[in-house]
Amino acid sequence: MRSLIGLLAALVLCMQPALAWEYWGGDRGGQRFSPLTQITPDNVSTLVRGWEFRTGDLDARPPEVMKRTKFEVTPLFVEDSLIFCTPFNEVIALDPGTGAQKWRFDPKINMAQRPANRFVCRGVAYWTDDRAAEGAACKSRIFTGTNDTRLIALDARTGKLCTDFGNGGEIKIDAGMKLEWPGEFQITSAPVTGHGVVVVGSAIGDNRRVDAPVGAVRAYDARTGQPRWSFDPLVHDGVEAGHSNVWATMSVDEARGLVFLPTTSPSPDFWGGKRPGNDEHANSVVALRIETGELVWAYQTVHHDVWDYDLPAQPTLARIDTGDGQRDVVIQPTKQGFVFVLDRDTGKPVWPVEERPVPQNGAEGEKLSPTQPFPTHVPPLLNQRIGPDDAFHMPFDIDGAACEKLFTQSRNEGLYTPPSTRGTIIYPMTGGGVNWGSAAFDPVNQIVYANVSHAVQIVTLIPRDQAKGFSPPPGHDFGQQEGAPFAVSRSVARSPFGSLCNKPPWGEMVALDLKAGKILWHSTVGTSEDLAPLGIALNSGTPLVNGVAITAGGLVFTGAMDAYLRAFDAKTGKQLWLGRLPVPGVANPMTYLWKGEQYVVIGAGGHSEAGTSIGDSVVAFRLPHPGEAASLWSRMVDRPGGRFAVKVVEAALALIVLIAFIVVLWRWRRSRRANAV
Repeated sequence: MRSLIGLLAALVLCMQPALAWEYWGGDRGGQRFSPLTQITPDNVSTLVRGWEFRTGDLDARPPEVMKRTKFEVTPLFVEDSLIFCTPFNEVIALDPGTGAQKWRFDPKINMAQRPANRFVCRGVAYWTDDRAAEGAACKSRIFTGTNDTRLIALDARTGKLCTDFGNGGEIKIDAGMKLEWPGEFQITSAPVTGHGVVVVGSAIGDNRRVDAPVGAVRAYDARTGQPRWSFDPLVHDGVEAGHSNVWATMSVDEARGLVFLPTTSPSPDFWGGKRPGNDEHANSVVALRIETGELVWAYQTVHHDVWDYDLPAQPTLARIDTGDGQRDVVIQPTKQGFVFVLDRDTGKPVWPVEERPVPQNGAEGEKLSPTQPFPTHVPPLLNQRIGPDDAFHMPFDIDGAACEKLFTQSRNEGLYTPPSTRGTIIYPMTGGGVNWGSAAFDPVNQIVYANVSHAVQIVTLIPRDQAKGFSPPPGHDFGQQEGAPFAVSRSVARSPFGSLCNKPPWGEMVALDLKAGKILWHSTVGTSEDLAPLGIALNSGTPLVNGVAITAGGLVFTGAMDAYLRAFDAKTGKQLWLGRLPVPGVANPMTYLWKGEQYVVIGAGGHSEAGTSIGDSVVAFRLPHPGEAASLWSRMVDRPGGRFAVKVVEAALALIVLIAFIVVLWRWRRSRRANAV
């Protein structure tokens, strides 16, 4: 058996000869799998920090601007460089062995804008022009989108603009209508390339208005920047809603000439009375001809979405053994925790998907779908129902029932309970389940790995006559949904003490055997150390919007909302190692081989929406060199609870010193009184 696995691993190495990370998802299909085997479960505990690079944003940008950032980038390893973008769309190339800066490009975006989805750049795209001569300028290119909706082409070796692309190296993408504010329309995820075409999506401010900008996906000639095609995911026949867009990263099948789009819910998110029907091709996996934009197929995962259950995850392209032979498929995880497995040529489910009745009686004017699709062979990655018995009671919760009351008072009939003026439980919440971090796929063992969040959201519709001048309570997001009869308020369900209302764990990694259709293991990811007062490290897990990277060495790496990069045993889910970061690494890790050494890298800049500390670092870990090892002190301190223990020791020492000082002072004064007598 081991020899067979070894042979399969060798075949994988042959299929993926570049021991690099050339695409945001590791490969064009987003498998996030590396054939590297140098770091293993046996030696991962010895990893040391190889280098840390700081972008300088923390020192150069005003604090009020940094408070609106999310550092969600995954670097690429191309052209003997590590290349990534900052939340402000600066593109930086680093030496992969030292972390020293090689070049830097600044698009100089406007710091005064307020992007609807905050300042964020998840990654860049790499493309090589096979028609250009060796050594020609811009033969290899980096494409990046910006928060002010520009598509920019750079020479991958120098960082200089490719002036033959668009207008001097960039294209300004027009939203097609007047924006209500700068930042309503932005690009947050990496473009994709194939067949000489670069394709880019967009992110649009949700819940502001019904007639939001159209969420078209746009394609351009990768050499000249000339427009090739545009695709609007939403069929507008009788539909007044403005957009269904693609803000997540897409995937490309170069051999088939297809690009796969994960589309979003239409505007606005929580009331759909002006968009009757199923809203094709919103909430869908859509396959297009990458050269022409021709629709090949589309598969919808939610009908007439009023829960913001869009597809946030990159579709994963894989070849799997279904039990009836090998098939090329698209694996699509969702916020609800479903995993849809679709035939790559037809879009039809590989295993049966049932249309099941779901709760009805939506808000006034609503026209809900009576059923929703439920995969049958592949189980959900998390429980999809929550109730008062699942409420989390803090030991010092005097009331003892604040969260329980919240669950009882809100409308809660399970998955797909429609939003209401009473307030509706949305679980899994709109952040997932699985979010933009997507899933990873081990092609040797046919296992899917994904991070999931367990958190509850309360969504309340506010009648239009009450919405004007409405002031949402702290911690509540408010959307006007202009053009609809309701505004909306939503919040994560928390106790009066700030903890999540549902019982831990609040974040888990899940391993799923696709062929067998069973969950292999769940493992809690993250502690409360960098979120709770005093650095108390409870093994509660943290919500996980980011994803994982897996290796043929048998490891799964992930960040969390505490400041650690973690490694888990891919077979068992056991946590084997954690490396301290300057701030939380709410980003997807990646790995590469440089001069015979395997490195694991993660962006560590925090996440303002999650309330973490904010930074500007990229950190690399590697195996120690001879005679090099982490100190005993760092091994003690750089673990969950280590810093709290240090604080306790420091406080105890300070108390001992204070007591000693008081005793000495008391004895001195007593001696003086005795001498005076």
